[in-house]
Amino acid sequence: MAAKFKYPGVYIKEVHSFSDARIVEVPTAIPAFIGYTEKAINQGKSVLNKPVKIDSIQNYIDHFGEDFTAKFDILDPEPNETRTTVNLNGIDKVIDFTKHTKAFMYKSLKLFFANGGDTCYIISVGTYENTTSLQLSKDALSNGLQILEEEQEPTMVIIPDAVNLEANECYQLYQEVMNHCNTLKNRIAILDVHSGYEKQNRGRGTKDVIKTFRKSIGSKHLGFGVAYYPWLNTNFKNKRDFNFSHINLKLRELATLLPEPKVIYLIKDFIENKTPTKIDDNNLHLGLLAVSPVYNELMNGIYKLLNRLPPSSAIAGIYAQVDSNRGVWKAPANVNIAAVISPSVQISASDQDYLNFDSSSGKSINALRTFPGKGLMVWGARTLDGNHSQWKYVNVKRTVIMLEQSIKLALLSFQYQQNTVSTWTSVKIMIENYLTELWKSGAFAGSRATDAFGVSVGLGQTMSNTDILNGLMIVDVYVAILKPAEFISIRCYQKMLES
Repeated sequence: MAAKFKYPGVYIKEVHSFSDARIVEVPTAIPAFIGYTEKAINQGKSVLNKPVKIDSIQNYIDHFGEDFTAKFDILDPEPNETRTTVNLNGIDKVIDFTKHTKAFMYKSLKLFFANGGDTCYIISVGTYENTTSLQLSKDALSNGLQILEEEQEPTMVIIPDAVNLEANECYQLYQEVMNHCNTLKNRIAILDVHSGYEKQNRGRGTKDVIKTFRKSIGSKHLGFGVAYYPWLNTNFKNKRDFNFSHINLKLRELATLLPEPKVIYLIKDFIENKTPTKIDDNNLHLGLLAVSPVYNELMNGIYKLLNRLPPSSAIAGIYAQVDSNRGVWKAPANVNIAAVISPSVQISASDQDYLNFDSSSGKSINALRTFPGKGLMVWGARTLDGNHSQWKYVNVKRTVIMLEQSIKLALLSFQYQQNTVSTWTSVKIMIENYLTELWKSGAFAGSRATDAFGVSVGLGQTMSNTDILNGLMIVDVYVAILKPAEFISIRCYQKMLES
């Protein structure tokens, strides 16, 4: 109601500037993806090496295009072969990507949105439009990471194409990513195991992808990193999305691998009588699928490779899904992974023992496991810092980041105000109100608010006279963060019947 002035004069009304001050919670699930894209255009202007915010796969396609057209080699297997192998006319052959024809960014974004992802940032460090070869560069990806320092909103960093570098370069880049997160203090890194489609040997063999990961990832800032194993077999591509033109062989060479008589006639007719247009390619492809079981096996091998992806983008989507439905304090585990047929490696309970904790390094890796009646689940919520008493769990780390950033931004409104009891009281009330609402939402442990959190600020509590003279206001915030029930023990007793 407007004030009523009854006579001329000067009227004074006291306004309590900070009585209604409140904390606005920062977003918690906004990943930034760094990698290679088909194009990088926004409204006719290049956005190469510039952060672009998107909120759908169509939005991504509009700015960054679609998938890279991969090529595949048909090779003789090596001793102790771990790559995809198919039997062609009684002969084992390996199918692998032709060098410099692999990029994961587009399919990773599809996996992110399929699993509940929403808003994210894209930094394209290179494009492959109108090219048949893509030379990945660690330096280019590192540069994208430096560009990301300019953006304060992202809370996760994912580099899908890191695993397409050599292993040593991949892990050097991962160390840079965790250092980046530690410097900014407002985000974490979701990392993939290089060659994580291979089986783990639990440290017994000369080649163990988990042992290599732990050895190569370094020992710094592990609380800002989280990793998942194994890779995922997705369902984004089907056998009609590619054809023999993706194979790095001439048609006559391909014909020698296919034993069926009708194959020879189809290919001969195509070579002699048809113009090799895209339509003709697809017609021949469909014909070969119809008459040649061996060709189907070959296409199945390519199909499997094209759909095999590292899991980090799916995990980012699940973080967004869990944050939205339950809150960042809920462990992002015991959740189904969408758009996935199977894990590339089946994980047993004993396999997970090896992943979950390593006594020498303490570097925990989260398992993706299949359970009867439940499907493929995220079955772990640990950071890489498995030995740390505080930062062992990813939901604890992410909750604290949210609290720190939300409170920090709110306190900017008090900057340059008098460092006195009045200001301290306003600050304390503002933070307590914020934490009370979080406690009511289930973010903290404790049956009472006083058990769940505490806020201290003031002379003799958090500050000395010297601190105040130096213009320093210190606020201590204590919270009881919830930890997941990771291990559940069941006790069974047999009650003896009385005779």
